[in-house]
Order: sequence, then structure tokens, then C-alpha cells
Amino acid sequence: MSVLESLRNPSDLRALDASRLRCLAGEIRERLISQVSRTGGHLGPNLGVVELTIALHAEFDSPRDRILFDTGHQAYVHKMLTGRAGRLDTLRRRGGLSGYPSRAESPHDVIENSHASTSLSYAYGLAESYALAGEDDRQVVAVIGDGALTGGMAWEALNNIAARGRRNVVVVVNDNGRSYAPTVGGLAEHLGRLRTAAEYERLLATGKRAARSIPVVGEAVYRGLHGVKSGLKELAVPQALFGDLGLKYLGPVDGHNVPALRAALRQAREYDRPVIVHCITRKGAGHPPAEEHEADRFHGIGVVDPATGRPLKPSPPSWTGVFARELVALGHERADLVAITAAMRGPVGLDGFAEAFPDRVYDVGIAEQHAVTAATGMSLGGLHPVVAVYATFLNRAFDQVLMDAALHRAGLTLVLDRAGVTGEDGASHHGMWDLSVLQVVPGLRIAAPRDGASLREELREAVAVDDAPTVVRFPKGAVPADLPALERVGVADVLARVGPRPAEVLLVGVGSMAATAVGAAERLGLGAEPPGITVVDPRWAKPVDPELVALAARHRLVVTVEDNSLAGGFGAALGQALREARVDVPLRSFGIPARFLEHASRADILAELGLTAEALADSVTTELAHLRPCARPVGAAAPVPAEGARTR
Repeated sequence: MSVLESLRNPSDLRALDASRLRCLAGEIRERLISQVSRTGGHLGPNLGVVELTIALHAEFDSPRDRILFDTGHQAYVHKMLTGRAGRLDTLRRRGGLSGYPSRAESPHDVIENSHASTSLSYAYGLAESYALAGEDDRQVVAVIGDGALTGGMAWEALNNIAARGRRNVVVVVNDNGRSYAPTVGGLAEHLGRLRTAAEYERLLATGKRAARSIPVVGEAVYRGLHGVKSGLKELAVPQALFGDLGLKYLGPVDGHNVPALRAALRQAREYDRPVIVHCITRKGAGHPPAEEHEADRFHGIGVVDPATGRPLKPSPPSWTGVFARELVALGHERADLVAITAAMRGPVGLDGFAEAFPDRVYDVGIAEQHAVTAATGMSLGGLHPVVAVYATFLNRAFDQVLMDAALHRAGLTLVLDRAGVTGEDGASHHGMWDLSVLQVVPGLRIAAPRDGASLREELREAVAVDDAPTVVRFPKGAVPADLPALERVGVADVLARVGPRPAEVLLVGVGSMAATAVGAAERLGLGAEPPGITVVDPRWAKPVDPELVALAARHRLVVTVEDNSLAGGFGAALGQALREARVDVPLRSFGIPARFLEHASRADILAELGLTAEALADSVTTELAHLRPCARPVGAAAPVPAEGARTR
């Protein structure tokens, strides 16, 4: 039986000697590489924390002691040590293990966040609750990466942790010099000096051993070297960063040396105030293809060859790739165009722009709030910034979009990658709220392209706006074939007309749902008595175009379908516009219910939600069957009710 298979509880680690722990680390790495290469997922971050996670569970008593993983994508090893190693082959699959901590899976999982810089706030809250309950012997350990320390929320929490001085809080800084790509900014430079200090420690340790071997003068030479070490370390390691906050600093510690890690964690556990344990790790450690991958050390991979790390099949053209190429083209045309990223330059498609215009790209770290307000400042200074983030992360900067960008009518463009259902990354990564939360922002405009051609067109329209913020949203994955329009009505594209004339149903497909709407119309057109259907893509989901309202008035039923929450989404906005225009036509909206979605493939989730062409066609048929007999000829304008009359 392997060491990993012999474990029943994390406490079993305490009975293992150093050699068995080294063997366990090797088994875990082998299992990670083998399984994650088959399922896809966050391989590099987990390879980097194998020894650290072993040491944490050997020194702390989970789940009584709470171990929190900031971001959470590095928790695979934690799952393996807490009874889930046998299910790793189900990772990120429907009904299988989540790619992040999950309270439904295990009592060892405390928080389910996958948004960075939050773990220290959770830790502060847990420590305070235990103290008030008289349980301050329970340890709270927050594992946070150096990349996540670029987020302001982490420092807000550190300020409180230090002020309260609870002895049961341990902050483990997993410092690998990276978030997705290399960490940037002043904090990164400081931690870089701390990593350099570790090299001084190793160099001077070797020198001391050699000096002590010199007859007679050896001890004097050693004392001299010790003095040199102290001076160099003070110069290279300004510990005031943490010490002045009132936090005890331990480290740097080799994050791949289990005995050294255990010793540091044991010391931290016994200290009488909050402690920072600074661990130096290597993202992708132990897997040469990951360690040699300069871009992101296999931060997130698809299905790959476990030996080489190469994809087993070529990746199709993606939405992100279309955006990336068009932004470079726009950059050549406009010298005022700049790009901003929050520590995700590669994933959001800004690498090409950075290569072409290195002085016009700004990586602000994991700081979406700062990114939006900085972009507002750039706009006020005469530039047009393009802020590219995942749709789920824009939630963090809503106040800045509202009170900074929109209030100042700043000409900037927010590009939201991974909008809508994203799939395997689960609840916190679905970008299903942007159409809802942004509807309340005055003056802001939202484009939702349906294909590569419309993405290029709408991006150009968005950056041409200089008196208001604009948004361009698109989903994760392969970009579909272009879907040409028959004609344009107002700003909307008419994509199809099916069945008899005049049409009974106006079917409005938002963004990536436009192709689904066309597919549903085609299915309906095959029936024995097909209804007349007009399919449109609104192109700009905010504001609602008056021409679209007028088009709706000429139909018997309006149906909207969107890859966004139904609560406050496009369907709700169109409904409000119809009421304000006194258009009394039934409206049925299809989208994502107001609940958190589990992880599964995008296709599986859309099918479950009824957001497929087949399901939508069935729903339209049902809605038509329930309509009251039409009181006016199909295609006639709706009567305008008397002032104050109830219309719906």
C-alpha cells in the first residue's frame, strides 16, 4: 500500500518519519500530474504547495484548527490529504470534486471562495468568533500567495489582525513570485528581496561550516561572517513591512522542505501574537514541463499529455483570441488606446498588445477596484483605457464603475471575458451577473457580441465612445462560426425570419445565445403549423433600443434568452422598456435562475437550464399555446391606453 493510500485522516501524518513524508510528497505529485492532465485544472499551483500542505496538516489539527486557502485553486493536495484522493479523477466534472474548496465535500473545507485576497478577512472573523466563544485555542491558518497580497483587501485584514493581536492567527505567505504570471509592483519587489535573503542564508551557512574548520582563527572568522550576514540581511530584508504592523515575521522558509516548514509552523503556533510565516515555493515544482513553462507554470491546463504537458488536440480559435487580435489592430490605429489588467495579462488576451505596445499596458496586480479608478484617471487625462478582466471579477469593482467611471462620464471600455456560464470552475467563476448589476449604472453601455465578426465590430464601436464607459462581454471557449444578419433595425441585427408572415413571435437572443435563438426558430419552422418568428440580436444590451421596443409591438409574443441571471438581466430591462412605452405584449424571459451554479461543462449546465435550441423551441411552443386569443390582428400596433390605465 502506498503512503497516500494508507492515510485515513490528516492526523495520520504525525506518525510518519521524514523519509515517509518525502515518499508521500512524491506520490502526491505523481497523482496530480497523472489525474489533472486527464481532467484539466490548476496543476502548477498545486505542484508548488505539496510539501507546504503536508506540513500544515502535520502541525495543525484540521478541522478543529481551520486551514483557509486564499483563491482556493491550490487546494487539490489538501483534498487528497483529507480523504478525497480516490476521487481526484472526477475533478471539475459534473457530480465530482470541485476545483476549489467545497463545504459540501468535507468538514475540512471552510470557505469556498475563488476570488483572491479574501482569506485574511475570513481568518480575522473566525479568530474573533472563537475568542468570544472561549475557544481561542483553535488555530486559524490562512494560506495566501504573494500575488494575492497585491489586493488591497488583504492589507485591510492584516491591519485588523495586527490590531487585535489574536495569538491563534497564522498567516502563511506562499511566495512563488507569481499569481498567473510573475507578480508585479512594489510589494513584489520587496518579497523578491526576501527571496534573495534565502540565498544569503544558504551561502553563509556554507561559509560558516568552512570557516569553523580553520584551525585557531576559525571561530573569529565565523563571528565576522555572522556580522556580515546580519548587515546583508538587514539591507535585503526590511522586515518593517510586517513588524511595524505588530506581526511576528518568520522566514524565509524553504517551502519544499517539510522538516523546515514544520519547525516554522510549530514556532508560529506557539507564539503569543499573530505570525507571518514566509515560505518560498516554486510553482509547478517537480514537473519539468510546468517549471519550464515561462508564461504561467501550468497555472491552468486543459487535457494534456502528462509526460510533455502538450495539449492532446489543437485548441480552436477562442473569443479571447479574437479580442486580442482586434485590440492590437486598434492599437496601431489609435495612439491614445491603453490596456489595463489585474494580474491576468495572458488569460484576458493582452499579451499581443503588450508585445506591440509595451509602454501602453498596465498590470495593477489583483486590484480590480484600483484598475477601474486608474482607468478613469487615464480617461480624464486624454487616454482611452481598455480594462480587461473576467466577468466574475468585475463584481469587485462595481462601486468604482458606478461612482468613478460613470459619474465622471469617463470614456473607457471594460472587456469582460468568461461572461455567462463558464463551466468547470464552478459557482464563483460563472460570469452571470454583469448584465444585471450594470443595468443600474447611468450612461453605461453594454455590447454583447454573438460571434467573432460582431465582437470586432462592437469593440470598435465601444472604444469610439468618449463620453461614457462601455462594456463588451463574451463567453469562455471557442468562438462560433459567424452568423450574418439579414438586416439591421436600429442597432439590432435581424438574424432570421421563419414561418408565415406577419410573424407572431419576436425571439431575442443576447450575445452567445443568438445562435441558440436561431436554432430554436429553425426547429419551430419544421412543425406542421409553424408560427411566424423573427429572430434578432440586440447587439447592445444596454440601453434598450427604442427600435427594438417598436419591433416588439408588432408581434404577439416576445421571448428573450440570455446567458445571465434572470434577476435584473436583459429580459427584465426589455420588460421595463415595454411598460414605459405602454406596449402591452406578453414577454417571456429565459436565462439563469438566481442561484449559484455547480461545476460541470458549459454544455451540461446550459442543457440543465433549458438554454438549448431544442428546449427553447419547446418553451416557445408552450407559451404560444397558453396565449389568449389575439384581440388585434397580428402585426398591428398595440393600442395606447388611457392615462393611468393598467397595462400589465
